[in-house]
Amino acid sequence: MKLLNTLGIAIAGLMLLAAPVSAAEGQMPSKDIGFSFEGAFGKFDRGQLQRGYKVYKEVCAACHSMHYVSFRNLSDKGGPEFTEEQVKAVAATFTMQDGPNDAGDMFERPGLPSDKFPSPFANEQAARSANGGAYPPDLSLITKFRPGWFGTFNQLINGIGGPNYVYSVLTGYEDPPAELAAEAPEGKSYNPYFANGHWIGMPMPLSDDQVTFDDGTKATVDQMAKDVSAFLAWTAEPKMEERKRTGFMVMIYLGVLALLLYLVKKKIWANAH
Repeated sequence: MKLLNTLGIAIAGLMLLAAPVSAAEGQMPSKDIGFSFEGAFGKFDRGQLQRGYKVYKEVCAACHSMHYVSFRNLSDKGGPEFTEEQVKAVAATFTMQDGPNDAGDMFERPGLPSDKFPSPFANEQAARSANGGAYPPDLSLITKFRPGWFGTFNQLINGIGGPNYVYSVLTGYEDPPAELAAEAPEGKSYNPYFANGHWIGMPMPLSDDQVTFDDGTKATVDQMAKDVSAFLAWTAEPKMEERKRTGFMVMIYLGVLALLLYLVKKKIWANAH
């Protein structure tokens, strides 16, 4: 009986873990959209990553940093795969603080491929002052930090859903319900997908034709949101394709090894009765 009770408690616990619970009261589950990199054999779309970088550069970089990404990473295999000349040109559009020089002074210079993406603000206090008290998070690992799905089994099957969360927040701005409109904080926008409550300090960042894509893709809000979400999925896991290839080869190896061990066992014990 004790064993049955323990088993019942364990099953109940697993069911609770599997249930989709929200990280914040009233937060809506992320929109379920498809990305090319999903699944065991999914890959990043190089064109999408390049468009996503442009959205980051022209829209997001005004407030958000990417401290864990270097300019040279943009040319890595499995990423946007910019050429070395393109990376140098991209880096040079940023101004970096360096020094001290021989006189002991700090100075500014154009960015180099070895530099990491700089913060748009000198410090946290300056960032909060420019954003109504809100502190724009670093976006390097945002798709790992913010889950789109909840429940252990759900995430095991569908993944954490971080890119879907980013997409949902970017496209989730709407008028608040009547019962919440009266309590709207000053300078905040209503977004039911935001993880820290209904109200977000970032105004709606995207509008149609806000950027011009080099490949001629029409820059709708939906398209830009998808592209930058994919780009941020890459910054959070730049070796994803390599990991998947390695995992596939390991599975083949283990399968062959299991077959060989089975055949050896059959051979050794063939005459044993």
